[in-house]
Amino acid sequence: MARVEIYTKSWCGYCARAKDLLSRKGVAFDEYDISMGGPKRQEMLERAPGAATVPQIFIDNHHVGGCDDLVALNRSGRLDPLLGL
Repeated sequence: MARVEIYTKSWCGYCARAKDLLSRKGVAFDEYDISMGGPKRQEMLERAPGAATVPQIFIDNHHVGGCDDLVALNRSGRLDPLLGL
């Protein structure tokens, strides 16, 4: 199964939606809460230049974007192969 990483903020509805989609698929993910900024926020900005909103989602170190991008991948049938399902 692919390694999934997601940068989030605790009060973010889009973050909750993305995590819910991944959880319903039975996918484990590493979550980095950047609510208070810090080094993980800087890491996110370096990994996804120009992406200042959350969530930012990576599958096997490939930046797939935010919640809407994740949902679009799922609807198109391209998410499961990326996740190794």
